[in-house]
Formats: sequence, C-alpha cells, structure tokens
Amino acid sequence: MSLQATEFFTELCLPFHHHAVVGNTYYAAPAPGTPLRLRIDFTPTIRADTYGGLRVAVVHPDRGETDAVALSFVDHGTFHRRDEANHTRPNTNQYGTFDTYHRPGRPPWDGAVTSGLRDAIEQYTAVWFPGAWAASMSKKAAGRIPRSTPAPSVAPAGPPRTH
Repeated sequence: MSLQATEFFTELCLPFHHHAVVGNTYYAAPAPGTPLRLRIDFTPTIRADTYGGLRVAVVHPDRGETDAVALSFVDHGTFHRRDEANHTRPNTNQYGTFDTYHRPGRPPWDGAVTSGLRDAIEQYTAVWFPGAWAASMSKKAAGRIPRSTPAPSVAPAGPPRTH
C-alpha cells in the first residue's frame, strides 16, 4: 500500500517554494543560487513496511550527501496523542511508528502531530541555508510570544573562606 507521501509532506507544511515529492522522498531547493538541496525520506524500522521517523539530508549534486540527521517520531511527539488514546505502550513495535496498513479512507500516518518534526527540520535547514531563513524566521517570530527565562541567581562575592 502507498505511504501517501505527498499528502504527508503537504501536512508537514514546510516553507520551501521549490520542492517536489518523488515516490516517498521529498526534495527541496531551500536557497536559490546554491547547488545544495534538501532530501527527506521516511526511516524504516526493523519491521517491514513500518516507519519510525524522517531522515533529513543536505545533498550536493556533484559531491553527494553532505550531512544528514535522523528525526524519530518518538523524540518529536508525532504520535504521542494517538498512542496515548490507543493505550500503546512505549517499547512496543507500534509505539511512535506507522506502517503502510491502515483504515480505508485514512492515511497510514493518521493521528500524526507534525509540528515538532517541522520545527526540527526548520532548525536543521537554518544551519545549512541561513540566508533562506531570514524572512521566514522573522515572520514566524512575529507570531510568537517570547518566553522570558529567569536569570540564574548569583551569590554575592564575598571574602574567600578559610578552613
């Protein structure tokens, strides 16, 4: 059965204008004028037709893969709500994964919350394509409320202790 990769990547809402899904792989050109490209694949598990995350890679057309990172669905909370609702236990074969077998009319990744994955992909891509993110990040920051972090308390400096 199909992974419905085009629909998955559409739901992921990545901000790349120049992109295509070929088979089960997403390709993008995040920064115009550079030969580097972004490739995103589903990462298989040891079980047939079961996927546990995404593999994001930066690819150069002549030099091949430059860098890659694996983003697991578990680490990014993609299926946490679904698994909690289904009482799926951690450390089982079904926890934090999806497979190609699914209910008719529903995607195989039904119940996925993709915001954590999207944020991780954006952070990773910002390292490799910093210029492409200037406008995107400023728009994103405008819609968020900054969180203040309390300053660490510092003990006043006093005379050295003698023993």
